Amino acid sequence: MGERLKNKVAIVTGAGSVGPGWGNGKATSVIFAREGAKVFATDLNLAAAEETKSIIDKEGGTCTVHKVDVSKADQVKAMVAHCLETYGRIDILHNNVGIVVVGGPVETSEETWDQVMAVNLKSMFLTCKYVLPQMEKQGGGVIINISSIAAIRYTGVPYITYYTTKAGILGFTQGIALQYAGKNIRANAILPGLMHTPMIVEPLKGAYAAGDVEKMIDIRNKQCPTGKMGDAWDVAEAALFLASDEAKYVTGAQLVVDGGITCKFA
Repeated sequence: MGERLKNKVAIVTGAGSVGPGWGNGKATSVIFAREGAKVFATDLNLAAAEETKSIIDKEGGTCTVHKVDVSKADQVKAMVAHCLETYGRIDILHNNVGIVVVGGPVETSEETWDQVMAVNLKSMFLTCKYVLPQMEKQGGGVIINISSIAAIRYTGVPYITYYTTKAGILGFTQGIALQYAGKNIRANAILPGLMHTPMIVEPLKGAYAAGDVEKMIDIRNKQCPTGKMGDAWDVAEAALFLASDEAKYVTGAQLVVDGGITCKFA
């Protein structure tokens, strides 16, 4: 066990994986716990969060789970209150919740637009709304928001709601970073590239190779300069750095974790 986050309390939203394997929130929760943090693992799917907790428990870490729909203000407020009742403070807020729905502006329904906006972007507004007063009260804290290279590049998939929300996260994060820079509160965004996580399978398989998942993975691997996609641990390691005191002078940053794909011309 390490000590980079010793005595820190971390809320991780989307702490469970949507399928078998390691999602970003699951890996981040485990790596935070390995470095000494008390993890408040939240997810809409409580069973998924409990799976993450079981891994942390087996490794001797500390974790509490909480079911929450982070697009609902009353539930987010209750989540923050439960964390404070359990651990007494909040040092790290890791916003990891996000969904993908394929479709351009013509194909996307108004209901889908509103849903993705609520889950991907409004959720971060709500968590920050209720966590920031506590961080200010205790004299500091760290916010990490998961965006995507889709915020700054067209990835080849027509998902207009995803591009829009992930770009919005960058402006949202920068605004918080500058407003709270003098209050010892840092806010940064991570922009993962093409990643091999459980999240990509169901929503994207139809956009690649007519639903052939193995072929989709092969296509995405070949798109990457490294010859393969990244994984959840690459994102988790970046989050660990930003959450730690090693990043004490890093705020408002957009940390790209993409194997170099955004450096390509085509």
